[in-house]
This record gives sequence, structure tokens and C-alpha cells, in this order.
Amino acid sequence: MNDNVVNRDGERLRRRSLLAAAGVLGLTGGAVAVTRGEPARAAAGVTKKITIYAEALPGNLIGYGLTRGGATIPGPILEMYEGDTLEITLVNTTTQRLSIHPHGVDYSVDSDGSPFNASFNEPGQTRTYTWRSHEMTTVAGRRFMPGSAGYWHYHDHALGTDHGTGGLARGLYGALIVRRRGDILPDKQITVVFNDMLINNKSAPNTPMFEANLGERVEWIAIGHGSLFHTFHLHAHRWADNRTGMLEGPADPSQVVDNKDLNPGSSFGFQVLAGEAVGPGAWMYHCHVQMHSDTGMAGIFLVRNADGTMPPGAQEAIDRFQGHQHTAAATAATTATESAQPHVHGGTGS
Repeated sequence: MNDNVVNRDGERLRRRSLLAAAGVLGLTGGAVAVTRGEPARAAAGVTKKITIYAEALPGNLIGYGLTRGGATIPGPILEMYEGDTLEITLVNTTTQRLSIHPHGVDYSVDSDGSPFNASFNEPGQTRTYTWRSHEMTTVAGRRFMPGSAGYWHYHDHALGTDHGTGGLARGLYGALIVRRRGDILPDKQITVVFNDMLINNKSAPNTPMFEANLGERVEWIAIGHGSLFHTFHLHAHRWADNRTGMLEGPADPSQVVDNKDLNPGSSFGFQVLAGEAVGPGAWMYHCHVQMHSDTGMAGIFLVRNADGTMPPGAQEAIDRFQGHQHTAAATAATTATESAQPHVHGGTGS
């Protein structure tokens, strides 16, 4: 069974890591043996070869996928360890010029993925992009140069304009994780992309509903695109504002947050234990710019009971969410009363 299965809402279902799926994805080396909640171990400096297909999707959208006919929005989560290399063969099956451009990793100009460096795929063209990574190094004066580890992302940089504005609008984006050796691997992964006024190119009540069982370790990767500024808020859960979302000890000065700016081109990630200290239930995630949440930038994080059953009240909350009437921003802002009461829940007014 392929643990990197993606459902129609873009949720990465229970899986260990793309790093551990060498046999499925045609990767070379770097197979990882993991136990839930324990650090992963990987061989140093391996090269992984991945083929990605850019494909047209219904609704004038375009997505990236690991198989023909398997494109999704967002695209697949790509992972590597510091010191690894990804060789990505991008197959452009569309009639549009497009590319794949990474954040956070090392690459030469011919793998930049931008027309500026003549690095892109013409319609029907296959092209290989090479992304490298490196570990932290020490320099004079007791200083450290950072490594590549972090929650990054990739996206088109050639469709529509030389900056890929059209490709981003149509769904050509995905998450890129560079792990440090010893990082804890999650049980499940979630990619959330705030793209102008959409979440994963959808608006409430059709935004993705992500699911986990109580106590599962869930990794969130949040990405911003478009031309608007956002904040990302997750109800009832919190994380440390650092590379992993976890504190490294009682003296770790990282601020613990549940709301963080998510602006165009930015990304961050964190791990939480589903329902930790609060229990199972239907919890909301949304943009906390009020005009944005009022008009559909919200979704559901469903934490089921540990045995996978539905907790009391969760289905009712989901039904109320499905009954939301998200008014236009201009209408919601016309009076203070309308701004204070942006949602109508199934006609209850509560």
C-alpha cells in the first residue's frame, strides 16, 4: 500500500515519509526505518530521482502529480534530508509553458525554474531540475551558517508571466520539507495554501476537511501565495514558532503561538498531537484577517476519537459549517453590525 495516498481534498493520509517510499516513487537510497514518534535515521548524501507530471485539471486548473493522471492541488509533499539531492524530472503534459521553482534549497541557474534563466518546460517538454541541500556549518567567530532544514515550498515560475502568476493562480504549488537528521517523523501531513482568497484553491464550505485520530502526530505545512496578506490560525492547538514547532527544552525561548502571518511566498510548518489537552472534536483552521474568514477562508480539522469514531457534537459542527453563508467582503463591511455577525449558521443566527 502506498502511504503517500492523497485524497480529493489534498490531505496527505497516514504515511511515514516520502523518504521511506523509495520503492514506490523510484527514489535511490535513503530508505528510512521509523517508529512512531521517534527520530528518523537516514544515510548521508543520497540522491533521489522523482518524476513529476504537470497536468490540466477540471475548472481550468493545473496540478503537479507523481503519476500520470495523479495531479492534485496542492502537489505532492517532497522531502529530503540535509545533504541529500533531489533530481526532479518534470513532464509538462499541458499546452502551457511552465516550470518548477523551489524555495530554501540549493540549485544552479539551469534549475532555477524561471524564464529569467531560460529554465522552464515548453508545452509537452520534459526537463530535469536538480535541487541540493546542505547541513549547518561553523564559521569564524563562533558563528554558524544555517543548513537547508525547514518547511519550504515549490511552485511554477513561468506560466502566464515570467513570474508564474498564472500558474500559481491555477494551482501549481506544493510543499517541500528538508529535515535535519534526528527529526521526528509525523503520522499524518497536511498542506494548507492560502492563495489570494482561497485555501488550496477552494472556498468554504468546500475547503478541505483534514482528519486525524486523537493523539496522532500531525505535521502542518502552511504556504502563502497570491497578492494578499493573511494570518493562519488553528483552533485549540498551539506550536513553538521555530523550525519544527516543538520546544527543544524548558529553556527554549521560542514563542508558543496559535496564529502566524502567512503572506505571499512565505511558508512555515509545525507538528502537533491531535487533540492534545483539548480532546477530539471538529476544530476550525482559518485566516484571521476578518474580511477573509468572513468570505470563505476557513476549513475544518476533524480530530476523531482514538479508535477513529466520530466524537459527540462533531458531525453537528460540520453540518453547521456546511450551512455557512459567506457573504461578499464589501457587503460584510457596510455596517458594524454586519461585520460583527458575518456568518449565518443554518438559520440559527448563532
